[in-house]
Amino acid sequence: MGLKLNYETTKVGDALPTITIENVARPDFVRYAGASGDFVPLHYDQTFVEAAGIPTVFAQGMWTAGCLGRCLTDYAGPGNVRRYRVRFSRQVWPGDTLTCRGKVTGKSIKDGDKLVEGEVEVINQKGEATVKGNFVVLAG
Repeated sequence: MGLKLNYETTKVGDALPTITIENVARPDFVRYAGASGDFVPLHYDQTFVEAAGIPTVFAQGMWTAGCLGRCLTDYAGPGNVRRYRVRFSRQVWPGDTLTCRGKVTGKSIKDGDKLVEGEVEVINQKGEATVKGNFVVLAG
């Protein structure tokens, strides 16, 4: 895949394209479980979570990280991601609206590769971060 970013015109502080996911729903978690093989009942079984004292099912962390990853690949192109790291801060619940966003924090040239670095995060409708991370992508 070709290079999507122009190193010369990319600036520190530039925003990545924002992705909004409205009304997250239990079927999202079930589809992800089927695709990933992550069948932990916390993500789909209401009886199980209530017995554990949790009000309802919640998203797999990697489902949310995948949504954020889409923000990054839309920005740089999937073949250009060199590093993507995340940490999880809070659960994503059915009914949440998520905003995936990011910004460029640096640029460098290493071994002839033009690299763009940045931070990404998923924010819920309350303005709370659910996932935060950082990235390095290849630019042309």
